[in-house]
Amino acid sequence: MSARVSSARRRQVLDALRRGAVPESGLDLLAVGLDRFSGAVTEEIDTVRTGGAVFKAIRGEYGSGKTFFARWLAEQAKRANLATAEVQISENETPLHRLETVYRRLTERLTTATFPPSALRAVVDAWFYALEDDVLGGGTVDGGAVDPADQAAVDRAVEELLGQRLSVVGRTAPTFANALRGYRAAITSGDAAGADAVLAWLGGQPHVSAAARRHAGIRGDLDHFGALGFLQGLLVVLRDCGYPGLLLVLDEVETLQRVRSDARDKALNALRQLVDEVHSGRFPGLYLVITGTPAFYDGPQGVARLAPLAGRLATDFPADPRFDNPRAVQLRLPGFTVDSLVELGARVRDLFADGSPARDRLLHLADDAYLADLAAALAGQLGGKVGIAPRLFLKKLVAGVLDPIELHPDFDPRRDFALMVAHSEMTEVERNATRADEIALDLP
Repeated sequence: MSARVSSARRRQVLDALRRGAVPESGLDLLAVGLDRFSGAVTEEIDTVRTGGAVFKAIRGEYGSGKTFFARWLAEQAKRANLATAEVQISENETPLHRLETVYRRLTERLTTATFPPSALRAVVDAWFYALEDDVLGGGTVDGGAVDPADQAAVDRAVEELLGQRLSVVGRTAPTFANALRGYRAAITSGDAAGADAVLAWLGGQPHVSAAARRHAGIRGDLDHFGALGFLQGLLVVLRDCGYPGLLLVLDEVETLQRVRSDARDKALNALRQLVDEVHSGRFPGLYLVITGTPAFYDGPQGVARLAPLAGRLATDFPADPRFDNPRAVQLRLPGFTVDSLVELGARVRDLFADGSPARDRLLHLADDAYLADLAAALAGQLGGKVGIAPRLFLKKLVAGVLDPIELHPDFDPRRDFALMVAHSEMTEVERNATRADEIALDLP
């Protein structure tokens, strides 16, 4: 597999691991234990591509790979030409009980296979290009063909078609269409600053100048209820310019457990509303995914506080995770074992070795036996919680073992590498699992 990987892709993945981060792409190279989900994911993406909608809840302890799974899922979605957005729920910056902030983060993080975040401008521009193309390819105004040389006629036809395409959205969020009209008017007149301001408002940004809003015929800022209409409109725009759907990941929803009880209850109700709207068919082309810890799904401060939501997310898990149903509303990620951590390490080692001038030394000195020693030693210093070890394990493997083997011909990791884990490089969960400020380990 790694032999077919380009040097640029290999470098991007390894650089992220070297920093202790989840790579933004190339996750199929590291996907250990996700094969059992592939079939169901393909089915759900096909459902979204054909105008359906899907809701999925991912559960797993801290460090079990929820963010990795979400980004792996995003890669599958992009291959099917879906747009994607990953939004981290947080008490201060993106509270779930204020859906306008969720929509704003969505547009900031919107990406496609060809456009990085934020792809909102590229998507809107592509949509207007598609409308003009449809008009010139057979559109009519008042029953007559449109003359491409008559810009006024083209503009009227585009305006007419815009209204038709957004007719359903217009009943609940008429300002969405108004903002699009204002954006096109500003672009046509050469008002770049006005176009930027209107596009920012369309993306849910607050504090857009009053002059720009007046020019576009819009007022006020986007609110909680208007955000649902704007999401509906965005799905229409995406579909019409060639993207059949949107994968929206709401990551770390368990943070709701730490907010005030009134805000928590509002957030849970907002989540219930989103789930119901997905199932009602309001958002054709939406693949909505949330991630959270088991405590959020099962504990008294999470989903259980709102009985209707708890009922919608209820899933019976068998005693043996091998028999979990990947089509169920909830998916559980069991986390890593030492064996799966070694398998992951072997994939990274092989990826590193391919194309390296020190390939033979890398495969010899960082063999599977050494990877097992490294995994066991690190997990032991995290209270035996192997599930929270992957991030640090891969960081130490790449930066502390594989890099020196390649750079220094006389380096032997068993002799020359002492595993040091400083609190400053650990997350809160990882720190809580240790028993000292700094740990030095000598591997056998």
